[in-house]
Amino acid sequence: MALNKLILNWYDKNKRDLPWRHTKNPYNIWISEIILQQTRMEQGIYYYNRFISRFPDLKTLATSDEKDVLLLWQGLGYYSRARNLHYTSKHIYNQLNSEFPESYEELIKLKGIGDYTASAISSICFEKSQPVLDGNVFRIISRVYEIKNPIDLNKSRKVFKEKAKEMMPSDRYGDYNQALMDFGSIICKPLNPLCSSCVISKFCSAFNNNSVEYYPVKSSKSKIKLLYFDYIVAKHKNQFLIEQIKEGIWKNMFQFPVHVSESKKTKKEVIKFLLEKYQAKNLTIKLIDSEFIQHKLSHINIRSRFWLTENKINVDEGIYVSSFKEYPMSKLMHKFIEKYTHELSIS
Repeated sequence: MALNKLILNWYDKNKRDLPWRHTKNPYNIWISEIILQQTRMEQGIYYYNRFISRFPDLKTLATSDEKDVLLLWQGLGYYSRARNLHYTSKHIYNQLNSEFPESYEELIKLKGIGDYTASAISSICFEKSQPVLDGNVFRIISRVYEIKNPIDLNKSRKVFKEKAKEMMPSDRYGDYNQALMDFGSIICKPLNPLCSSCVISKFCSAFNNNSVEYYPVKSSKSKIKLLYFDYIVAKHKNQFLIEQIKEGIWKNMFQFPVHVSESKKTKKEVIKFLLEKYQAKNLTIKLIDSEFIQHKLSHINIRSRFWLTENKINVDEGIYVSSFKEYPMSKLMHKFIEKYTHELSIS
């Protein structure tokens, strides 16, 4: 029996019961695929159910405020996904008469939809013969064919894409793509794969050559940047100053005013930054946290400190608020707020 048929037979007996598999609606599949990028399955299911409960259809999402979308996305990270979801929902609703494109070629033109998501939607919802490439599929293909091309290099994608096309069955394209993802997650795992339970082991070069542990191949990791964030907690009459972020990974979210640098700054340097930014005449600050609050992103390690000032700062942009609940904020901001809620009378 062909490899793809063995995978489909395994899937029919072992597929996971996931909430988005109860529908072929492209809106639901789109939401699930975007949420599951860089997200553990358990967390993804929670956020998917919460998102669909709040935005059950394309119209609800397209006619909502971006701030509400970001608020619901808090804690999930990679916030550009949420911004792109909102942007593209408005595009489909307003310019495409609420009709999702069916082909890979049209789907990939939409903001926030790349090769993987376009392949997933076109195959799962519209039964187009488009192979998906996610971490699970890369891993399976690299082991089956002992492909030494590093999976984290763009130039390797063409090699894996061609192999994935060769492996496609003659029908059930959506099921097959989902089968590969389940198979990689349950059987062909990154560590301690269940080779003894693998229905395609006879096709697997890495298994037959006792080299499974060496695949997939990855290039040397890029260096992670270290940054220092000095946040200013400006408190006045039990209200706190927050500003909307103009660019970067947390674009359109809110935070305390911040000074970012590649080296640790002295108290005098932080004060100098504040005096220049707000054109203040004098300013008194004191350190709230004696140790850095650490926050790790995929490409950045952040060491943050929070400085309290009760001087009134005059701002052109930014607002004083008594509660943060209506303002989407990063997980780093929430770490601080949760730690010092009582000490600073934060609500």
